[in-house]
Amino acid sequence: MKILQMLPWADWLALGFFISLWVGYALFAKYRSDGQHSILAMTNRYRHKWMMQTTARDPRMLDGIITQTLSATPAFFCSTTILILGGLFALLGTTDKAAELVREIPFAEQTPILVFEFKILVLVMIFVYAFFRFSWSMRQYTFVALLIGGMPPAEDFASGVAGNRERYADRAAAMTGLAAETFNGGLRAYYFSFAALGWFFSPTMLVLATLLVVGILYSREFKSEVLALLED
Repeated sequence: MKILQMLPWADWLALGFFISLWVGYALFAKYRSDGQHSILAMTNRYRHKWMMQTTARDPRMLDGIITQTLSATPAFFCSTTILILGGLFALLGTTDKAAELVREIPFAEQTPILVFEFKILVLVMIFVYAFFRFSWSMRQYTFVALLIGGMPPAEDFASGVAGNRERYADRAAAMTGLAAETFNGGLRAYYFSFAALGWFFSPTMLVLATLLVVGILYSREFKSEVLALLED
Protein backbone atom coordinates (compact mmCIF):
# COMPACT_ATOMS: atom_id res chain seq x y z
CA MET A 1 0.00 0.00 0.00
CA LYS A 2 2.94 2.31 0.56
CA ILE A 3 3.77 2.40 -3.14
CA LEU A 4 0.22 3.57 -3.88
CA GLN A 5 0.88 6.65 -1.76
CA MET A 6 4.43 7.33 -2.94
CA LEU A 7 3.86 7.04 -6.70
CA PRO A 8 2.61 10.38 -8.11
CA TRP A 9 -0.65 10.50 -10.06
CA ALA A 10 1.28 11.44 -13.23
CA ASP A 11 3.15 8.14 -13.04
CA TRP A 12 -0.08 6.19 -12.57
CA LEU A 13 -1.60 7.93 -15.58
CA ALA A 14 1.50 7.22 -17.68
CA LEU A 15 1.50 3.56 -16.62
CA GLY A 16 -2.20 3.26 -17.46
CA PHE A 17 -1.55 4.88 -20.84
CA PHE A 18 1.32 2.44 -21.47
CA ILE A 19 -0.78 -0.65 -20.66
CA SER A 20 -3.84 0.62 -22.54
CA LEU A 21 -1.86 1.39 -25.67
CA TRP A 22 -0.10 -1.99 -25.57
CA VAL A 23 -3.35 -3.94 -25.20
CA GLY A 24 -5.17 -1.65 -27.62
CA TYR A 25 -2.52 -1.99 -30.29
CA ALA A 26 -2.48 -5.79 -29.93
CA LEU A 27 -6.26 -5.90 -30.46
CA PHE A 28 -6.04 -3.42 -33.32
CA ALA A 29 -3.27 -5.40 -35.05
CA LYS A 30 -5.26 -8.64 -34.72
CA TYR A 31 -8.39 -7.00 -36.13
CA ARG A 32 -6.53 -5.41 -39.04
CA SER A 33 -4.74 -8.68 -39.79
CA ASP A 34 -8.05 -10.50 -40.18
CA GLY A 35 -9.44 -8.18 -42.82
CA GLN A 36 -6.59 -6.24 -44.43
CA HIS A 37 -3.00 -6.53 -45.55
CA SER A 38 -0.45 -7.02 -42.81
CA ILE A 39 2.78 -8.93 -42.31
CA LEU A 40 0.92 -11.66 -40.38
CA ALA A 41 -1.91 -11.96 -42.91
CA MET A 42 0.46 -12.13 -45.88
CA THR A 43 2.79 -14.65 -44.25
CA ASN A 44 -0.23 -16.78 -43.35
CA ARG A 45 -0.99 -17.04 -47.06
CA TYR A 46 2.52 -18.32 -47.68
CA ARG A 47 2.15 -20.76 -44.79
CA HIS A 48 -0.91 -22.20 -46.48
CA LYS A 49 0.98 -22.50 -49.77
CA TRP A 50 3.81 -24.20 -47.90
CA MET A 51 1.48 -26.75 -46.35
CA MET A 52 -0.19 -27.42 -49.71
CA GLN A 53 3.27 -28.22 -51.05
CA THR A 54 3.92 -30.38 -48.00
CA THR A 55 0.91 -32.57 -48.71
CA ALA A 56 2.29 -33.22 -52.22
CA ARG A 57 5.87 -33.85 -51.08
CA ASP A 58 7.32 -37.15 -49.97
CA PRO A 59 9.57 -37.51 -48.03
CA ARG A 60 8.96 -34.39 -45.95
CA MET A 61 12.48 -33.91 -44.65
CA LEU A 62 12.64 -30.33 -45.95
CA ASP A 63 9.48 -29.41 -44.05
CA GLY A 64 10.93 -30.82 -40.84
CA ILE A 65 14.07 -28.73 -41.28
CA ILE A 66 12.00 -25.59 -41.89
CA THR A 67 9.89 -26.25 -38.78
CA GLN A 68 13.00 -26.81 -36.67
CA THR A 69 14.51 -23.57 -37.97
CA LEU A 70 11.35 -21.63 -37.14
CA SER A 71 11.21 -23.03 -33.60
CA ALA A 72 14.86 -22.09 -32.99
CA THR A 73 14.02 -18.36 -32.91
CA PRO A 74 11.55 -18.47 -29.98
CA ALA A 75 13.94 -20.88 -28.22
CA PHE A 76 16.69 -18.28 -28.52
CA PHE A 77 14.44 -15.55 -27.15
CA CYS A 78 13.39 -17.82 -24.27
CA SER A 79 17.01 -18.21 -23.22
CA THR A 80 17.66 -14.50 -23.66
CA THR A 81 14.61 -13.60 -21.59
CA ILE A 82 15.79 -15.78 -18.71
CA LEU A 83 19.13 -13.96 -18.74
CA ILE A 84 17.38 -10.59 -18.75
CA LEU A 85 15.18 -11.62 -15.83
CA GLY A 86 18.27 -12.71 -13.92
CA GLY A 87 19.86 -9.32 -14.58
CA LEU A 88 16.74 -7.47 -13.41
CA PHE A 89 16.57 -9.47 -10.18
CA ALA A 90 20.25 -8.75 -9.63
CA LEU A 91 19.50 -5.07 -10.20
CA LEU A 92 16.94 -5.18 -7.40
CA GLY A 93 19.82 -5.89 -5.04
CA THR A 94 21.72 -2.78 -6.12
CA THR A 95 18.91 -0.27 -6.58
CA ASP A 96 20.77 2.41 -4.59
CA LYS A 97 23.60 2.58 -7.12
CA ALA A 98 21.25 2.29 -10.10
CA ALA A 99 18.97 5.05 -8.80
CA GLU A 100 21.98 7.26 -8.13
CA LEU A 101 23.17 6.74 -11.70
CA VAL A 102 19.75 7.75 -13.08
CA ARG A 103 19.73 10.86 -10.87
CA GLU A 104 22.90 12.05 -12.59
CA ILE A 105 21.02 12.35 -15.89
CA PRO A 106 19.92 16.01 -16.21
CA PHE A 107 16.34 15.45 -17.45
CA ALA A 108 15.59 12.50 -15.13
CA GLU A 109 13.15 13.07 -12.28
CA GLN A 110 14.17 12.25 -8.73
CA THR A 111 12.35 9.16 -7.46
CA PRO A 112 12.45 7.30 -4.11
CA ILE A 113 14.13 3.91 -4.00
CA LEU A 114 10.82 2.12 -3.44
CA VAL A 115 9.36 3.69 -6.60
CA PHE A 116 12.51 2.81 -8.52
CA GLU A 117 12.18 -0.82 -7.42
CA PHE A 118 8.52 -0.82 -8.47
CA LYS A 119 9.52 0.28 -11.96
CA ILE A 120 12.02 -2.58 -12.13
CA LEU A 121 9.27 -5.01 -11.11
CA VAL A 122 7.12 -3.71 -13.97
CA LEU A 123 9.97 -4.60 -16.33
CA VAL A 124 10.19 -8.03 -14.70
CA MET A 125 6.48 -8.61 -15.37
CA ILE A 126 6.90 -7.59 -19.01
CA PHE A 127 9.70 -10.09 -19.55
CA VAL A 128 7.87 -12.84 -17.66
CA TYR A 129 4.97 -12.32 -20.05
CA ALA A 130 7.40 -12.44 -23.00
CA PHE A 131 8.90 -15.70 -21.70
CA PHE A 132 5.51 -17.40 -21.55
CA ARG A 133 4.70 -16.24 -25.08
CA PHE A 134 8.00 -17.50 -26.49
CA SER A 135 7.80 -20.84 -24.68
CA TRP A 136 4.22 -21.39 -25.88
CA SER A 137 5.33 -20.54 -29.42
CA MET A 138 8.02 -23.23 -29.13
CA ARG A 139 5.42 -25.81 -28.10
CA GLN A 140 3.13 -24.79 -30.93
CA TYR A 141 5.92 -25.40 -33.43
CA THR A 142 6.29 -28.92 -32.02
CA PHE A 143 2.58 -29.39 -32.75
CA VAL A 144 3.26 -28.23 -36.32
CA ALA A 145 5.95 -30.90 -36.58
CA LEU A 146 3.46 -33.50 -35.33
CA LEU A 147 0.89 -32.43 -37.91
CA ILE A 148 3.48 -32.69 -40.69
CA GLY A 149 4.71 -36.05 -39.41
CA GLY A 150 1.15 -37.37 -39.20
CA MET A 151 0.17 -36.38 -42.73
CA PRO A 152 -0.70 -39.30 -45.01
CA PRO A 153 1.69 -40.03 -47.90
CA ALA A 154 1.45 -37.83 -50.98
CA GLU A 155 0.23 -40.74 -53.12
CA ASP A 156 -2.73 -41.24 -50.75
CA PHE A 157 -3.76 -37.63 -51.31
CA ALA A 158 -3.34 -38.05 -55.07
CA SER A 159 -5.50 -41.20 -55.13
CA GLY A 160 -8.13 -39.72 -52.81
CA VAL A 161 -7.62 -42.35 -50.09
CA ALA A 162 -6.46 -39.79 -47.51
CA GLY A 163 -9.41 -37.48 -48.02
CA ASN A 164 -9.35 -33.76 -48.62
CA ARG A 165 -5.79 -32.57 -49.16
CA GLU A 166 -6.67 -28.92 -48.49
CA ARG A 167 -8.23 -29.75 -45.12
CA TYR A 168 -4.89 -31.10 -43.87
CA ALA A 169 -3.06 -28.09 -45.28
CA ASP A 170 -5.52 -25.65 -43.65
CA ARG A 171 -5.05 -27.26 -40.25
CA ALA A 172 -1.26 -27.30 -40.41
CA ALA A 173 -1.12 -23.74 -41.78
CA ALA A 174 -3.46 -22.49 -39.04
CA MET A 175 -1.26 -24.07 -36.35
CA THR A 176 1.85 -22.52 -37.89
CA GLY A 177 0.09 -19.16 -37.99
CA LEU A 178 -0.81 -19.46 -34.30
CA ALA A 179 2.81 -20.20 -33.42
CA ALA A 180 3.95 -17.15 -35.41
CA GLU A 181 1.29 -14.92 -33.80
CA THR A 182 2.29 -16.09 -30.32
CA PHE A 183 5.94 -15.36 -31.09
CA ASN A 184 4.91 -11.95 -32.39
CA GLY A 185 3.26 -11.24 -29.03
CA GLY A 186 6.49 -12.01 -27.19
CA LEU A 187 8.51 -9.88 -29.58
CA ARG A 188 6.04 -7.04 -29.11
CA ALA A 189 6.69 -7.26 -25.36
CA TYR A 190 10.38 -6.66 -26.07
CA TYR A 191 9.50 -3.51 -28.02
CA PHE A 192 7.33 -2.19 -25.19
CA SER A 193 10.04 -2.99 -22.64
CA PHE A 194 12.18 -0.35 -24.35
CA ALA A 195 9.30 2.10 -23.94
CA ALA A 196 9.09 1.15 -20.25
CA LEU A 197 12.71 2.20 -19.82
CA GLY A 198 11.59 5.76 -20.43
CA TRP A 199 9.63 5.61 -17.17
CA PHE A 200 12.90 5.60 -15.22
CA PHE A 201 13.43 9.17 -16.42
CA SER A 202 9.91 10.62 -16.22
CA PRO A 203 6.26 9.75 -16.92
CA THR A 204 6.40 12.05 -19.95
CA MET A 205 9.24 9.99 -21.38
CA LEU A 206 7.18 6.83 -20.85
CA VAL A 207 4.27 8.29 -22.82
CA LEU A 208 6.50 9.54 -25.65
CA ALA A 209 8.45 6.27 -25.84
CA THR A 210 5.20 4.27 -25.93
CA LEU A 211 3.88 6.37 -28.82
CA LEU A 212 7.18 5.92 -30.63
CA VAL A 213 7.11 2.14 -30.20
CA VAL A 214 3.52 1.91 -31.44
CA GLY A 215 4.46 4.00 -34.48
CA ILE A 216 7.41 1.71 -35.26
CA LEU A 217 5.31 -1.43 -34.83
CA TYR A 218 2.54 -0.07 -37.05
CA SER A 219 4.93 0.95 -39.81
CA ARG A 220 6.63 -2.45 -39.80
CA GLU A 221 3.46 -4.54 -39.67
CA PHE A 222 1.29 -2.53 -42.07
CA LYS A 223 3.45 -0.12 -44.10
CA SER A 224 6.84 -1.78 -44.53
CA GLU A 225 8.75 -2.62 -47.71
CA VAL A 226 8.73 -6.26 -46.62
CA LEU A 227 4.92 -6.28 -46.78
CA ALA A 228 5.01 -4.78 -50.27
CA LEU A 229 7.37 -7.54 -51.42
CA LEU A 230 5.19 -10.28 -49.90
CA GLU A 231 2.05 -9.07 -51.64
CA ASP A 232 1.07 -10.96 -54.77
